[in-house]
Amino acid sequence: MPPLTPECVGSFGPTGTLKASGTLFKPMSEETAVAVIGGGATGVGVARDLAMRGVEVTLLERGEGLNAGTSGRSHGVLHSGARYADSDPEGAAECIRENRVLREIAPGCVADTGGLFLHLDGDDPDYFERKVAACREVGISADSLDAAEIRERVPGRSENVVRGFAVPDGVVYPSRLVAATAASARDHGAEIATGSPVEEIDATGNSVTLSIGDDDPRTLEATTVVNAAGPWAGKVAALAGADLRMRPTRGVMVAVDYPGVEPVLNRCRAPADGDIVVPHGKQVVLGTTSVAVDDPDDFEQADWEVERTVSECSAMVPQLADAAVERTYWGLRPLYEPEEAAERRGISRGFTVLDHDEAPGLVSVVGGKLTTYRLMAEAVADHLCDDLGVESPCKTADEVLPGADDAERLDELVAAFGAAGPADSNIVH
Repeated sequence: MPPLTPECVGSFGPTGTLKASGTLFKPMSEETAVAVIGGGATGVGVARDLAMRGVEVTLLERGEGLNAGTSGRSHGVLHSGARYADSDPEGAAECIRENRVLREIAPGCVADTGGLFLHLDGDDPDYFERKVAACREVGISADSLDAAEIRERVPGRSENVVRGFAVPDGVVYPSRLVAATAASARDHGAEIATGSPVEEIDATGNSVTLSIGDDDPRTLEATTVVNAAGPWAGKVAALAGADLRMRPTRGVMVAVDYPGVEPVLNRCRAPADGDIVVPHGKQVVLGTTSVAVDDPDDFEQADWEVERTVSECSAMVPQLADAAVERTYWGLRPLYEPEEAAERRGISRGFTVLDHDEAPGLVSVVGGKLTTYRLMAEAVADHLCDDLGVESPCKTADEVLPGADDAERLDELVAAFGAAGPADSNIVH
């Protein structure tokens, strides 16, 4: 592995974003039916869904642009659900359904790369068989391949690869997806307010009062507040006096120069460090680690995570060990820990929608995956609309996002919303 340099290690900080020449949006209203806190994929998804049903909604993001947290710092896999088929069949079924939806409504935000699960010599053969069977059980195509067939698809693969199977994974560009979703929300009447950190939440009255602080402090009255702050959801809930136990974990992504991989490569073994290789144009993103963190705003970025990730991924493609490291960045998984402490990879990756008895009017959405962000938003909107007396059905799976398959237009939206992030910085211009 080449020596690490300050330019590549930690070139994106824990919560920073790429600087974009976008517009800073401020809330103009003093009242709204629903306020959504958090400008990642789930937050903008909720705003879009509610706005399309005719609900008045204002989205508040503390940073200067959208996509600053988990969404923009992912490895960018459009999951088929195969990674979860054996451990969480319900979640896997959600993934394959949403995989198909996103290809229809956001073609310019995804790449149809396909995916491979690789069984290396020494890996558990029973795990391989269980994984294939579980995929087929939930409706995920899993086409078996021998070593020669894998060699044709991945010329640089290790000689230790003995077999594998193909699944409909893909790559998603979160900067474009978040910006296009925000644009759709705005087009349907939602207010998108960046640079709007929520500092206090008073849920003791008939409505919820949000105190927004920056260089222009103000308040916003809402009937309902949606906490879609990802790893920061516990901190947001605490502002309203509610207890929400989050247990975020950090994971490193390492982008290296290597154009020789076309499909997403997954190591077919129990979840472990360095088991996925994601194609991004002439680069690949290697992931990842899983280390619990106490504070999503302040956590270590360790060199050993970079080194281990490159080393483990090189077991699938040996040339990766010597590829030039272009950038590294750490992401945070918004894992929800409702009960006693769990193993670091054992906490649920599914999503949960919660009411808070201590803070009437506050609803939190926690957990989940980027692939299922639209479904998460639908669940939140369904929950809220029942209480608001809104009978309009969800339409987000049927209407294409602005820009659709126009990459140039999508990148203009990324700039306008300040949504550029490290996950796809070599793709989005």
